[in-house]
Amino acid sequence: MLNSDQLTTTISLEDYGIKNAKVKYQLSPEKLQELTLKKGQGVETASGVLAVNTGEFTGRSPKDRFIVKDDITSEKIWWGDINIPFDPEKFDALYDKVTDYLSEKEVFVRDSYACAAPNYKLNIRVINEYPWSNMFAYNMFLRPNEKALEDFDPEWLIVNAPGFMADPKTDGTRQHNFAILNFTKKIALIGGTGYTGEIKKGIFSALNFILPVYKNTLPMHCSANVGKDDDTAIFFGLSGTGKTTLSTDPNRSLIGDDEHGWTNENTVFNFEGGCYAKVINLSKEKEPEIYDAIKKGAILENVILDDKGEVDFADTSITQNTRVSYPIDHIENIRKPSIGRNPKNIFFLTADAFGVIPPISKLTPAQAAYHFISGYTAKVAGTEAGVVEPVPSFSACFGAPFMPLHPAKYAEMLSKKMKTSGVNVWLVNTGWTGGPYGVGKRMELKYTRAMINAVLNGDLGLYNYDNYHIHSVFGVAQPRECPGVPTRVLSPRATWNNDQAYYEMAFKLTNAFRENFKKFEMHCNEEIRRGGPQRYGF
Repeated sequence: MLNSDQLTTTISLEDYGIKNAKVKYQLSPEKLQELTLKKGQGVETASGVLAVNTGEFTGRSPKDRFIVKDDITSEKIWWGDINIPFDPEKFDALYDKVTDYLSEKEVFVRDSYACAAPNYKLNIRVINEYPWSNMFAYNMFLRPNEKALEDFDPEWLIVNAPGFMADPKTDGTRQHNFAILNFTKKIALIGGTGYTGEIKKGIFSALNFILPVYKNTLPMHCSANVGKDDDTAIFFGLSGTGKTTLSTDPNRSLIGDDEHGWTNENTVFNFEGGCYAKVINLSKEKEPEIYDAIKKGAILENVILDDKGEVDFADTSITQNTRVSYPIDHIENIRKPSIGRNPKNIFFLTADAFGVIPPISKLTPAQAAYHFISGYTAKVAGTEAGVVEPVPSFSACFGAPFMPLHPAKYAEMLSKKMKTSGVNVWLVNTGWTGGPYGVGKRMELKYTRAMINAVLNGDLGLYNYDNYHIHSVFGVAQPRECPGVPTRVLSPRATWNNDQAYYEMAFKLTNAFRENFKKFEMHCNEEIRRGGPQRYGF
C-alpha cells in the first residue's frame, strides 16, 4: 500500500521524457506544506494555513494561452484572440525543452481526476516543479482512493514548470510564460508562471471542448447548489460577481463553486474537488462559510500577513486577485457526491458598475440566450483621483477565455436544456446601486441573498404584469416587491434620484451591449437577437 508521506516511489517519468528525476508521488498535503516551508517557498499564518506568493503572475495571462492546431482542432476551435493557434512542431520542441528542464530535478507527481459523475470521469496526472503547486492540485482536483490508484491509467497529463522560461524567438510563444493545450497528445503544458489557476483552468478548457464535442454535455463556468427538495440552482458569473459567495449557503448543499457539466440526463456535476475563492475584503460576518474554510490544508495566494501571522484581507498591495484554494470538504454543507438533479433556477450574476441594471430580473428564453452569449459585467476604470467612469466587460458564456468552441454552440445547448427542463433564468446585479461606480454604492450582500432566497423559496410570485414591471430600456421583468428588500432598491432608476442621468447611463450601456453583440449576430436567430436591449437612446 502506498504511504502518502513517502518521498520517493518506483513510479517512472521516463515515458514522458523526464529522466532521472527524484519523484515524490502522491504526497499528503501536510507533507507538501512542510516541504514548501522548508524550501522557503511559503510561510504559515497564525492558524497554520500555508501562504505563498505566486511571483510575477498573480492571475491568468489570456494572451499567452494557446491551443495546438492539428487535425482534431483545426475545424472545430473558434480561433482568434481567445483561442490562439500553436504549431504542433513548436509544441513538441517546447515540450522536450520543459521535460529536459525537469530531468534530474525533484518533481512532485499527483494522480487525480475531474468530473464527479462516473460516466464522465477524466483521469489526470499532474507533474509539478513546486510542492505547493502539487498541493493546489490535491485541493482542486478530485481525489481517488488507494484502490483506484493501484491501476490508475491517466488520460490527460499536466506538466507545470513555473521556473522554466520560454524563448519567444525560438519557441513560438508571445513571451516567456505559456499555457498550451494539445488535444491530440492530451497534454496541458504550463511554464514561466507560478499562478496556480492556470493548472485548473487548463483542464476546464479541455473539458469545454471534450464534453460538447464527444459527450453532448454542456460545460459551464458556474457554481451550483441544491436544496432540500433536490432542486438545483446554477450561478453563472465572471470573477468578482459573487459565484462562490452566493452559492455557499448554509441552507443549501454546495455542489461546487466554479466548473460544472449539465448532462442530457438532467444532472449537474462538479468538475472539481475543491474551491478557489477570491479573498479580497473577506470577513467572517459577510462570508462565514468561506472564512471558516481557510484552515490547515488550504493555500492562500498573494496575501499580506502582519507580524503576528494574521491575514489582512483588505491589503491588495500585491494584487486585488488574492485567492484561497481548499478541498471542498472544508465547507460543512456539501453535496456528496458532487452531483445535483432537476435544475430549477439559473442566475446570471453581473457586477454592473454603471449601476443601471435592476438588482434582479426574470429573463425570457431569448433574453437568457442573449445575455449568456454576452456575458456582461463591468470593471472600474482605476483608483486614481477623478477617474470614476466604469468600463463594460463582456466575456461570452461568462467564461470566454476557457471556451474553445464558438459561444453560439454553448448558447444553443443551454437554450435547448432550458426548454426541456423548464428552468427559470434570472439576471442579478451584484454591482452598483444609486449611481455608477464613484457615485453610488455596491449592492448590499444581504439584499442580494434575500432576492435569491425569494426565488428559491417561490416568494417572487408568478411572471405576470401585476407582480413585475417591464424595464423600459433593457426589456427585462423586474419584480415590484421582494421579501427582505426595500421596494425602492428593486428599481435602479428610483435609487438614482435623477431620471435624466439614469437613462443617459442606461442607454450608454445599451449601446455597448449592441456593439459587442455584432460579432455574434450572424450565428444567432432573430429571436435571440431581439433578446437584448432594443433602444439606442433618446
